[in-house]
Amino acid sequence: MKLQRWISFATLGISILTLVLVLKRPAPVAAPLAAATVAANAQSFQEKVNQLAQPKTLGDAATEVRVTPGELSAALSQAAGMMSATPTATANTSSGNHSGDTMPNSSVASPAMEFPGAVPNIKDYQVSMDGDIVRGQFLTQIAGKDVYLTLGGHLGSKDGYATFDATEVKIGDLSVPASLVNEVLQKKLAEQREQLKLPNNVKDIKVENGELVLQEK
Repeated sequence: MKLQRWISFATLGISILTLVLVLKRPAPVAAPLAAATVAANAQSFQEKVNQLAQPKTLGDAATEVRVTPGELSAALSQAAGMMSATPTATANTSSGNHSGDTMPNSSVASPAMEFPGAVPNIKDYQVSMDGDIVRGQFLTQIAGKDVYLTLGGHLGSKDGYATFDATEVKIGDLSVPASLVNEVLQKKLAEQREQLKLPNNVKDIKVENGELVLQEK
């Protein structure tokens, strides 16, 4: 009887600890930047994307554009309609953990290069890149509770569509084996495949040396 009671207490304790970790805010993947810096990053991103749209003459080498974490974060914030006076941007760092603030929603025009639709009810969005890994962290609602979801993995392309293979998954501050999530994630990406279609003038995308690399066709 005592053994059963201890098992019950242990199970309850593990359940409470799991719930606390799920609801706990994890360390942000990016550090905050001033609004002026984020606006400059968004402008820089647009200028780089415009390079891919420039007409080429016969013999010109294909253009390769490298986008920094800050530029990508600013562009995604615009596309998701979350650019504000005090937005959170990214920092390229090997540790990947810094303190940051949330980004309230506001209506802003999307950049010319579109990204996949935002996850519903996102209240905070951060992106960072380290080596060949891209990490995204956002605040959304699960069962009516605000929960942070962090995904890290490899970004690439296949047959003209963007691909993503998760290698790191956290719900709140609780790490989850990526193998348990990847199958569901790939199924979800397959359902939204058309949203992952690359622009007609982009042949390949990848993350390399902490930057997003766009290769022109």
